[in-house]
Amino acid sequence: MESDIKKQTPTEENNTSSSGDTKKELTLEESFQKLDALIAKLEDREIPLEESFSLYKQGMDLLKSSREKIDTVEKKMLQINEAGELSEF
Repeated sequence: MESDIKKQTPTEENNTSSSGDTKKELTLEESFQKLDALIAKLEDREIPLEESFSLYKQGMDLLKSSREKIDTVEKKMLQINEAGELSEF
């Protein structure tokens, strides 16, 4: 799993490429699992400084992506009217 972390950044996995190909977007659970793996790797005191910077950036990108997904869900929840029906936003 560690080699997966080094090879792809979250933005590479979550975004559409310039050629229009859609790549698999991570679920929140998958993002949290990757964050856990990144944290574990960053806690290793033997990790080189350059690698720790790269892992930190990957983690921040994952957090940003996760925050955007959560914000979207919160907006949808706020759109539920008094009758309990979801109104489009």
